[in-house]
Amino acid sequence: MSSDNAAQREIEAEQSYVDMVYERLDASAKVAQSLVVEGMARGHVGNEGGLVERDAMVFQAQRRLSALNAAHDGLVFGRLTMIDGDSRYIGRIGVRDADREILLVDWRAPAAAIFYQATAQEPAGVVRRRVLRCSNDQVIGVEDDLLDGENAPDDLVVIGEGALLASLTRARDSTMHSVVATIQKEQDEAIRAPSRGATTIGGGPGTGKTVVALHRAAYLLYTDRRRFESGGVLVVGPSNVFMSYIERVLPSLGETSVTLRSLGEVVDGIRAGRHDEPVAAAAKGSSRMTGFLAKAAAAPMPGAPTEFRYFFKDDVLRLDAAQLDKLRRQLLAGAKRNRAYAQAPAVLVEALWRQVRGERALEKGRDDFVEIVTTDDRFVDFVEQWWPPVEPIEIWRTLPDVIDRLSQGTFSRVEVEALKASWAASEPSIQDVPLVDELRYLVGELPEATDDEDEAPKQLMSFERREREERVDRFRSTQSIEDDGFAHVLVDEAQDLSPMQWRMLGRRGRHASWTIVGDEAQSSWPHPRESAAARKAALDGKPEHAFRLSTNYRNSAEIYELAAKVAAVGVADPDLADAVRRTGEEPRQHVVEPGSLVDAARDAARDILGRVEGTVAVVAPRASVERLRADLTDLVAEHDGRLRVLDGLDTKGLEFDGVVVVEPDGITDESSAGWRTLYVVLTRATQLLTTVGTTERWRQRIS
Repeated sequence: MSSDNAAQREIEAEQSYVDMVYERLDASAKVAQSLVVEGMARGHVGNEGGLVERDAMVFQAQRRLSALNAAHDGLVFGRLTMIDGDSRYIGRIGVRDADREILLVDWRAPAAAIFYQATAQEPAGVVRRRVLRCSNDQVIGVEDDLLDGENAPDDLVVIGEGALLASLTRARDSTMHSVVATIQKEQDEAIRAPSRGATTIGGGPGTGKTVVALHRAAYLLYTDRRRFESGGVLVVGPSNVFMSYIERVLPSLGETSVTLRSLGEVVDGIRAGRHDEPVAAAAKGSSRMTGFLAKAAAAPMPGAPTEFRYFFKDDVLRLDAAQLDKLRRQLLAGAKRNRAYAQAPAVLVEALWRQVRGERALEKGRDDFVEIVTTDDRFVDFVEQWWPPVEPIEIWRTLPDVIDRLSQGTFSRVEVEALKASWAASEPSIQDVPLVDELRYLVGELPEATDDEDEAPKQLMSFERREREERVDRFRSTQSIEDDGFAHVLVDEAQDLSPMQWRMLGRRGRHASWTIVGDEAQSSWPHPRESAAARKAALDGKPEHAFRLSTNYRNSAEIYELAAKVAAVGVADPDLADAVRRTGEEPRQHVVEPGSLVDAARDAARDILGRVEGTVAVVAPRASVERLRADLTDLVAEHDGRLRVLDGLDTKGLEFDGVVVVEPDGITDESSAGWRTLYVVLTRATQLLTTVGTTERWRQRIS
């Protein structure tokens, strides 16, 4: 029998089993759908208990239906043939037959662990490990690993060269895919690490750190769903481009309840996508920023009155700038700014009452004075202007106006000018988001009611409620600080986080377990010691479990050998992985005249697009990427979905079949982390790499 006939017979046999599993999946989906319909019908029950029962039924049924639908594509992907002759099928979710017998083992279940952990050296009772390659519900191929040849029956069929090798040659598209069928032993150990504390996953480019971390999130939800689903799992990545790239991984594993946010989206209500120039970015990310923000949060808003005069019977009452400043410090000493809003009228009234000298006023007494003043529109208007409740974003907009006065040498003149230029933009940058978050915690939230309301004069209570009702909608445009906590925080490209970004994430992970993914050789943050201290503070003493992935599955050895030389310039003793395959395609380098650069980049991109089936990226320095994107608009449109034009930072975490790097020297020159950024860019390519530049200083440096 030919090998082709043997493979086809095996595919047909596996298809019969897969069909049976899908029949049960469809039956389960129909049951879930009927429960949704039944639950909605219970909405007619005219009592509170009936509505609660309905909501619970609908929620659970819809969640189950979402998981079943998400797992439909490639549901069955593995089969273990055991030494005792039994077979064990592995899939994205668990499926049972009508008698509750297991048809498909969830990949996260303990019974599935040996699918990833068994090796030829330690087969753990597994004779053959088979990966089923499926398109939707159709088996299109099988790949086998024979792990225990001595105990294999004579009629056991072994097909292909192994699943991992087959997956390495697959063309890339615009999204990351689950690797649940081809997880390797060292990757599986990181996925199944203990849930408590912080699990760190390190290793060079292409070792699968990101996808392993995402599979870990799915594994944690499976093993302790009540804890992690109720508390929430937050996945944070470097950019919107990256989040779009990974968004399908967890749903494909049956998990639809995880929160995915880029660093520019961590704070609810803000969506930032642009990066600052290096000087401004470094200043905004530095821990020096905390002191400046604390002063800004306490400072009067621009245009706030500096004096108040009030005529009361025979007295002229006056609060000058010095007195108002003293009262401001008094209020802030006892509460955060927005919390102190409720006490501001009483503090001002007390300061005015101490100035009353007229006999008629003293005869009427303090209560009469309080009632008259707090119902006077002049006083109400003054308080509204002097101590308004503020949104953090409002204070953020004042920063360019107050930095000279409040920073007091915290930043250099070059940094101050860079910050002012950045803040001239109408919307926050990615580096501004942790600043806004810091301000949220500094100013606090306007409470629904004050703790001392029962003891307050009725006039003040009325004033407070009126002002609160007028301002509450504007103030609460962002989520409550109380909603920031998660049960698990997964942060990718962690080596890039600034101290301020670590502070932002630390607030969301105070009571959480963590998964931290990174590689120092790929860091774009210029001050690693400062960032390491902030990371330590964010973890707050949590125990750490470290895992290192050692094999580069992404890059060909030819590409990675070049990239490794660049890494050695960017960082001392980089963590270099072992590239496992060669393609015979060496990276190409072209040096051209400045006027020919765009045409050379276009020609290089066309060449690679014609030689690979998947995606291609043209990567340029940040300062020139927009212009290059405009110049290549026609080519991008011609290859819609396959070709992208990006800057170095936006390539973080991505991979492409081919990459064209435009002006490598421009990338190395654009910041102190430029060599590390070039290392990132070079290692995005899985098959073909071409560099095009008007200079070649970078090549001379690594030769």
